This record gives sequence, structure tokens and C-alpha cells, in this order.
Amino acid sequence: MTECSCHQHKKRTEKETKDLINRLNRIEGQIRGIKEMVSEERYCVDVLTQVSAVQSALNSFNKVLLSNHIRTCVVEDIKNGEEKVVDELCMTIQRLMK
Repeated sequence: MTECSCHQHKKRTEKETKDLINRLNRIEGQIRGIKEMVSEERYCVDVLTQVSAVQSALNSFNKVLLSNHIRTCVVEDIKNGEEKVVDELCMTIQRLMK
């Protein structure tokens, strides 16, 4: 079982870590592509389209990470009587929805 008792570290399964890293690597590649497009003076609309794709990929990453957080850290803390985690979760969701 993963644990998140101190909110400073998170033990993830190997599969979870691999999935998150793969997503970040794809996003990193998209960012490099955008930098290249700007250097090549590509058409603004094309660059903006790629920026939108990166934003979508980041949103997807956040959804996966948040879902994992709720299923592990939040559930575990509630089981341990640490109900303040619900306030933290609500604040986190509010920040994500800006």
C-alpha cells in the first residue's frame, strides 16, 4: 500500500511512477517542439495550437495525479483520523480550477 503520512514524500508504485514520467517526457518533448517552432518563426496559430495541446496534456497529467492522490494519500489520512486532508484537497482542487 502506498503511503503519504508526512505530505512531504509520496511512495508510488513502479507502474504509477513510470506512467507519470512517460507523460512528463511527452510534455517535455512537446515544449521542445514549441521552442523549435518559435525559433523557426512558424505561424502564430500553429504555435498556439501546440501550446493548447501542451495545456491539455498537463491537465490530463493533473487528473491522473489527483486521482492517485485521492485514492492513496487522502483515503489513508482519513482512515488515520486526519480529516484536515479534506481541506487540503479542496484547496488543491480550487487552485487547479483557476
